Amino acid sequence: MTRACGLDFGTSNSAVGVIRDGRAELARLEREGALIPSAIFFDFETNKPLFGAEAIETYMGQVEGRLMRALKSILATPLMKEATLLKTQRITFEAVIGLFVAEMKARAEAALGAPIDAVVHGRPVHFVDGDAAADRFAEDTLRVIAENRGFKHVSFQYEPLAAARAYEASVREETLALICDIGGGTSDFSVIRLAPERRARTERKDDILANYGIRLGGTDLDRHLSLEAAMPALGLGSFLHTKTLPMPRQLYADLAHWPSINQLYTPATRRMVRELEADAVEPAKARRLRTVIEKHLGHQLAFSVEAAKIALSAEDETPIEMGFIEPGLSAPASRDGFEDAVATERARMAAAVKETLARAGTAAEEIGTVFLTGGSSRVPVLRKAIASVVSPNKFRAGDDMLSVAMGLTEEARLRYG
Repeated sequence: MTRACGLDFGTSNSAVGVIRDGRAELARLEREGALIPSAIFFDFETNKPLFGAEAIETYMGQVEGRLMRALKSILATPLMKEATLLKTQRITFEAVIGLFVAEMKARAEAALGAPIDAVVHGRPVHFVDGDAAADRFAEDTLRVIAENRGFKHVSFQYEPLAAARAYEASVREETLALICDIGGGTSDFSVIRLAPERRARTERKDDILANYGIRLGGTDLDRHLSLEAAMPALGLGSFLHTKTLPMPRQLYADLAHWPSINQLYTPATRRMVRELEADAVEPAKARRLRTVIEKHLGHQLAFSVEAAKIALSAEDETPIEMGFIEPGLSAPASRDGFEDAVATERARMAAAVKETLARAGTAAEEIGTVFLTGGSSRVPVLRKAIASVVSPNKFRAGDDMLSVAMGLTEEARLRYG
């Protein structure tokens, strides 16, 4: 007997759905429910990997080790085959993702009470923009990881189409829908005909008018907010005495980008920041930068920036808390400043919606429903970008974080029984 699941491996969060008594349901992966942060912490004291919320909590508790997050963003890059140092041993990033997939599989099997041997894996329309070879590499890598972790049957579905299947369960009459799945690393769009009588179809080729996607998500917004509001408190924009040179921007750019944070915790970088502090016109700011590097506080800073971004969805202003760097330290962040900082991303989002409609041969007025899903679909500036193309009166939302996982599980039910 084949038992199947739907697996949504996300940049920031992940989920798995199982089939129980012929019905799709989400598996409880964490104390809080179905959603698990896509994070692994390698505890150097116990030499054991920790996952999800436990990984983040342990890291925040200043336990010696290494946190990895946003690993999905490097799937389409050569870094996947490279090894990274964990204390005294090296492990490839492909193996790290394999550990996370294996943990999700084990937790889903525990929730179901039975082994699972088939999976419908979610994937973005494009892992990277304009690189078909990298797309194939990323999907092939995910397939190998899944097979190596015990899945005998592995298939894929575009994440916006999975979200469409989840939304279709609530549709009462036929509608032409624009599905916008805006996640942590990518934004994906589909134009598809939805209707109650179409739900049971396994083949939806005739209903799908277009699929399109770009590499733009919540972590990109985090990076811009960090550079705009947080990094100036660490010296970005200040100068060195030597030839009145500015502090090196690339250092801050790497610190603001989830996948590259760990790469800064090297002896060479520590030497660099000590030299920068000695030559800085504003040494107090440079000293904060040195503290972040030497005490491995980069991920904690990234979490603070992410929290501020989320707060700015409801508030006009909010502080970015940085008291873990220096007592009482915080940086002001405003929605206006944030939206100015991500103006290019807003334009890219609007252009992507237009391109999707053009590929579908559909005018904006013909769209009956705009279904928004994905954690970053809550960000006002991105909603404004979509609303500049299609009327916001047509916006509908489901479970921002779990629609894709539920749709993938329903797809698994139809494909594997």
